[in-house]
Amino acid sequence: MIQGNAATGPLAAILVALAATPALAETPAAQDSTPQDVIVSAPVAHDEMDVLQGTSVLSGDRLNRELRPTIGETLARLPGVSATSFGPSASRPILRGFQGDRIRVLTDGIGSVDVSNTSVDHAVVIDPLLAERVEVLRGPAALLYGSSAVGGVVNVIDSRIPRKVPENGYRLNAIGSYASAASERSVGAAGDVAVTRNLVLHADGSYLKADDLRIGGYVLSPAARRAALAAAAEAPDDPIDFAASARLKGRLPNSAAETWTAGVGAALITDGGSLGASYSHYDSLYGVPIRYATEPGQEQEAPRLSVLQNRFDLRGEVETGGGFLDRIRLRAAYASYRHFELEEDGEVGTAFYNKGLEGRVEFLQADHGGWNGASGAQYFSRQFNVVGEEAFLPRNDTQQVGLFTLQQYESGAFKAEGGVRYEHTSLAARNPLDDPRFFNGTRGFDTFSGSLGASYGIANGVRLGLNASRTERAPSAEELFANGAHAGTQAYELGNPNFRTEKSWGLEATLHAHGDGFSLDASAYYNWFDDYIYENQTGQDVCEAAAAPSGREVEFPCFQYTQAKARYYGFEIDASKRLATIGGQRINADILADYVRATVVDVSPVPRIPPLRILGGLEAQGDRTSARVELEHVFRQNRIAGYETATAPYTMVNASFSFKPFAGNDRTSITVAANNLFDVDARRAASVLKDFAPLAGRDIRATLRVGI
Repeated sequence: MIQGNAATGPLAAILVALAATPALAETPAAQDSTPQDVIVSAPVAHDEMDVLQGTSVLSGDRLNRELRPTIGETLARLPGVSATSFGPSASRPILRGFQGDRIRVLTDGIGSVDVSNTSVDHAVVIDPLLAERVEVLRGPAALLYGSSAVGGVVNVIDSRIPRKVPENGYRLNAIGSYASAASERSVGAAGDVAVTRNLVLHADGSYLKADDLRIGGYVLSPAARRAALAAAAEAPDDPIDFAASARLKGRLPNSAAETWTAGVGAALITDGGSLGASYSHYDSLYGVPIRYATEPGQEQEAPRLSVLQNRFDLRGEVETGGGFLDRIRLRAAYASYRHFELEEDGEVGTAFYNKGLEGRVEFLQADHGGWNGASGAQYFSRQFNVVGEEAFLPRNDTQQVGLFTLQQYESGAFKAEGGVRYEHTSLAARNPLDDPRFFNGTRGFDTFSGSLGASYGIANGVRLGLNASRTERAPSAEELFANGAHAGTQAYELGNPNFRTEKSWGLEATLHAHGDGFSLDASAYYNWFDDYIYENQTGQDVCEAAAAPSGREVEFPCFQYTQAKARYYGFEIDASKRLATIGGQRINADILADYVRATVVDVSPVPRIPPLRILGGLEAQGDRTSARVELEHVFRQNRIAGYETATAPYTMVNASFSFKPFAGNDRTSITVAANNLFDVDARRAASVLKDFAPLAGRDIRATLRVGI
């Protein structure tokens, strides 16, 4: 056990996601009273009908029900979303099959400033306990947050910098929960107090402690168990007890965690704008599930990660008084991050250090005859260093400057928009120790991305949309400069400093149909990639040659970053229908389906792609109570790369009940959720660790949320 821690198109949604209005972001109660199809609210109110790409919002009661320790697991039941599931403490979102450096995870519009994009064993430094609203923006809509967001954006909105003066002079939200699968205990609270008419102070904090996760079957998958038993028969005198590994069941060893956070903020809020700042601290200690040896000669470790981040945020907005510009917005953050990868004896094996600065300014135009828009600039800087025996990267710096503009037009049932982004990226590898493995120098990239789309209301409540995009992404430092063993993924990773920019074309069609008692949101997309960057397992001699100048041995399988053509296509459908109203209870049925198919042309399927999934639910909703039962079936994944194993299908049954005990107080609720009721053995195809770390077994979660 661990001891210690609607405008109308894609680009519009991105520009406005930085700042939801107080009505949307103030409290869970406010979110519940907001229509579910509102995506973002500034500079112009956006209805889901008007958005030209798949978009989801998680807030209020639904956020209470889906809340998990990681942002990946919290969002995993939304359309088009899966999770990396590298154990219960390191699970990053996967959007339409994209992960890593092709999606961005943001806090109120600014990056999380961690190293979660560099490896799946690195946790996202965002605490869902303090989230008030989460927006998931998929496809080309996300490009205004950077070219690395080609897969999409997850934007977590909290209240750390106040947006509104509390009506009664103060505001408090608190949450406490217990989950049986890991004996998970968590509490969180956030409060605002107005010390003058215009000055609001904020404080928040959270704490979580969890034991090793209970699972629904064996730790090892059937294929890994067979391999371990064969190894036991082949090498009975090996010091590793392969047979014992094959027999492990019931608990996921080395998966306990302890995390705490604290933050303070202040904002000066007037009728003409606001200016606020905050400081936050994040501290976590969590275990990474053991990747067991399944053949003679392999090693197995039980590493733990000690994570620490200190972060400063700034947000400002000023109204210009009309004319051409309506308002100007500023958002910035700086963070210092480090994590230690601890060996079984507690010694630091490898240390990761990251300092990041990100800021953006936006100029929002006033509406003139159906025409409005926004333009702005974004800056990003990262200083990243890995120190230790398993350092697989040289010290490196990344600098990005982006310029973007969006222009949109509306006339009756017709809505259109176009936007472009230019970005210059400079990546420098510093090799002060002259390690012969590493590149020493600078690469620079200029990228241009844009989209053009339109939608048309073909009937009352029914709208069709089509969007086309052209995107370019600069390679990341990991893709360019990696040359070393990475214990977290059990791979020797080899980059290529001569990579070109990754380019893609994309088409997406959407259908939104909303009416009295029903809703349907569907999207279908196709992406063509040139110079697509991916990891490919190659012969050991490739990595041995790369490591030879340093005299290091290659103990892990060799994975080399490569460029090729690739194709992604898929769909998402999310529909609901009111079946009846009985005694004030609205009986609703809903269904969700998503699918993505990804191929490296003339090579193989793209590895770790989620398979087809269907999720259906039946829910009774009242003014103060709601009850839900749902069934999720995830199909078998046989489209795999040569070094992967197939993933078995699974079906989970979940149920929940929510009660608001006080009439007229929507901000206080009790939620009880039973997940994986039948204790099935479930493994995500997108997880690197799927053969060694299944999902949680039966889990009963009780959550109390209080608002005053």
